[in-house]
Amino acid sequence: MIEYLEKPYKPEQIRHILNPIVDKWFFTRFKEFSLPQLFGVMEIHSRNNILVSAPTGATKTLTAFLSILNELIDSSEKGILEDRVYCVYVSPLKALSNDIHVNLVEPLKEMEKIAGKKLNIRAAVRTGDTSASEKAKMLKHPPHILITTPESLAIMLSSIKFRELLKNVEWLIVDEIHALAENKRGVHLSLSVERLNKISPSMARIGLSATIAPLDEIAKFLAGYENGKLRNCKIVDVQFIKNMDLKVLSPVPDLVDMEHAMMHDAMYNLIDDLIQSHRTTLIFTNTRSATERVVHHLKEKFPKKYTENIGAHHGSLSKTLRHNIENRLRKGELKVIVSSTSLELGIDIGYIDLVICLGSPKSVSRFLQRAGRSGHRLHDTVKARIIVLDRDDLVECAVLLKSAIEKKIDKIHIPKNCLDVLAQQIHGMSLEQKWRIREVFELIKQSYCFHEIEWKDFMEILDYLSGKYISLEDRHIYAKIWHDDETGELGRKGKMSRVIYMTNIGTIPEESFITVKVGEQIIGHIDEAFLERLKKNDVFVLGGERYEFLHAKGMVAYVNASVYRPPTIPSWFSEMLPLSFDLALDIGRFRKLMNEMFCANKSKSEILDFINMYLYVDKNAAESVYDYFYEQFNYAEIPSHSRIIVEHYTDAKSKRKYAIFHTLYGRRVNDCLSRGVAFAIARTQHRDVEIGINDNGFYIASEKSVNVMQAFNLVKSKEMRKVLDMAIEHTEVLKRRFRHCATRAMMILRSYMGHQKRVGRQQVSSMILMNAVKRIDPNFCILKEARREVLEDLMDIENAQKIIEGIEQKKILIKEINTNLPSPFAFNLILQGFTDLMKIEDKVEFVRRMHEQIMAKISVEKISSEK
Repeated sequence: MIEYLEKPYKPEQIRHILNPIVDKWFFTRFKEFSLPQLFGVMEIHSRNNILVSAPTGATKTLTAFLSILNELIDSSEKGILEDRVYCVYVSPLKALSNDIHVNLVEPLKEMEKIAGKKLNIRAAVRTGDTSASEKAKMLKHPPHILITTPESLAIMLSSIKFRELLKNVEWLIVDEIHALAENKRGVHLSLSVERLNKISPSMARIGLSATIAPLDEIAKFLAGYENGKLRNCKIVDVQFIKNMDLKVLSPVPDLVDMEHAMMHDAMYNLIDDLIQSHRTTLIFTNTRSATERVVHHLKEKFPKKYTENIGAHHGSLSKTLRHNIENRLRKGELKVIVSSTSLELGIDIGYIDLVICLGSPKSVSRFLQRAGRSGHRLHDTVKARIIVLDRDDLVECAVLLKSAIEKKIDKIHIPKNCLDVLAQQIHGMSLEQKWRIREVFELIKQSYCFHEIEWKDFMEILDYLSGKYISLEDRHIYAKIWHDDETGELGRKGKMSRVIYMTNIGTIPEESFITVKVGEQIIGHIDEAFLERLKKNDVFVLGGERYEFLHAKGMVAYVNASVYRPPTIPSWFSEMLPLSFDLALDIGRFRKLMNEMFCANKSKSEILDFINMYLYVDKNAAESVYDYFYEQFNYAEIPSHSRIIVEHYTDAKSKRKYAIFHTLYGRRVNDCLSRGVAFAIARTQHRDVEIGINDNGFYIASEKSVNVMQAFNLVKSKEMRKVLDMAIEHTEVLKRRFRHCATRAMMILRSYMGHQKRVGRQQVSSMILMNAVKRIDPNFCILKEARREVLEDLMDIENAQKIIEGIEQKKILIKEINTNLPSPFAFNLILQGFTDLMKIEDKVEFVRRMHEQIMAKISVEKISSEK
């Protein structure tokens, strides 16, 4: 049962259980218990499962450890402290693990000073970076608190000697649980936790989470099931205990009629003003390239202010460089640090005064996590600013800010029934002991992520792992386990089984760059995630030139250089963060309210009053929002979450016909809808069409006439899964994701007998393997998982089906209109590809010219109607 804790404990109740040493240490460091501590410490002391959700810097970690340190010190004082692991702390980041270690060792030293003697409480880190000698030391003298990562925990559970030390663990702490639950690392961890629970049946589970929703689901993910029933878990929800100072800023009063140079200048002046008026500033961009660009421009524009006191931090930098930046920030040597997404999690980077987000963070929870890096201490104010540079961003960020202030958090997606992860974990379990097959199945179903798994899927994984498919041996895939249906048992098979498992464990796929070639001539390189998005005949820009994608082989993409069509995929597409579905719906609701105001002939002042009342924006921003909606309403129609506008127009130069679907449901949903429509057109009208998508909608373009609405109406909610399975069957995205899944399931080995297989070889192997498993069964378990991953995790088929259902039930209306130019709401969608060919200042000028033409048309129509 999931239960929210309503009343905190009294401070005297907590002090009553604290050892005098811990009590004295605590009150020499802190004046009083924090709210998370008043709620959580007693529950952890009582061995209850608990999820603590609080902002960054709200003492979550100390809440988790206070009871545990108290018990260990108590046992040490009484002379009953055993040589075993009492607490396992799991963190998604190695850097976070090292932080925790440092932050534990210091208090323990201080407590020893108060006690006047050695307490002999050990804390140690076990990650992929831990040396063999340190691991051996842990076996001789086990740490009482073991700090690790999900992958290292799984390795320890399958290690004969170390597994013994994990028997009777009393507490498991999962830090940053929100960052794990939404991907396959979390799925993997959920099974490791159940394996740990089997040898430590009285273990209490403690989850620490930043701002996230729905907390009930995260609590279920943490607690899991026992004997078919959900385990008890208590929730401490203190997500909004800090004061927040949040604003959306526009560097210029007019986001359209402003020259690029002036806008660019104004933005960097605004950033500089914000940095100079604060001690330390953390700037978030949404892409790695933008991170480097911001650092470069600040240094170029203000050479006297920014030299050694500015740094960049993102995933493409080496570990040494990232650690250097983190250490310099902790020491106060940096005034400003610019990051993509790498500093969103709670690595200790010292004190930050202000967080700046350049552009939309795309989800409320991500914004609050980023904002929470400022004011890291408990009673500090969280201070963050979002800087916007176009009108789509302005509306999106204004609604996002409203949701953040009004405590509406978007929902997390937790992957379920991931068969590749299951295969890896069953392989690991087979190394521990001989199992009853039914016992393995029951243990797996205890995980929240596998609670609904079917026996058939489970047995298919066992058949694959036990080498039932002899033809796979031609691809060097041999049995890793044995299972006997008569005795109902399974166990490990082969001398190399343990080595293969230990050297290939993990869920994070290896990524690499793709070489782009025209014939045999190398043109350049693109990101693998970018290749996933390409379909045959898609046009993209590389080094300022246009190329048409033909096909890929291994890690090489073959292209045609003789192409005159505008690009269909923007070069930065693979780095874009998708807009969350819940935030998209909130923006749609705002659009609907604005449409109702215009339809009711409300005056400009009345509509501005409504904007100021509904959104948290300044005067300039309110004017920009009004103008944007005024133009859309008068030139075309305003779409919303319950009203899809399909806009038809023909490009005057190329004569290409565009159908723009204003479906503001986020890119993951639009990916499903657009592929469904394009597949229906290909099947029924025998035409290949061009697709473009973003968060606000998608377009279908073709040189010949196609009936897009007929195709759209053929996509039914009940058959959508089947249609999209067929639509993605021959795509690059499925080929790449199959490689990821096959590697997780250990069909493809990254490492064997000390040799590493390069990503290119893995991809070639996976393409041959994909054809081999299709011959065995078109619905082979790992291929089925690759399709599930594409449609459920990468895309959002669940919400796409809901949209189609809404249309079928007439809850969502569709209206077609014809325009001479794309409407203001369609600018970014239509321009996203071919503006890659332009300089930034030309893009701004292009938008300005289109805007002038639309305004001129609105004026002419207004005069005509008045006459």
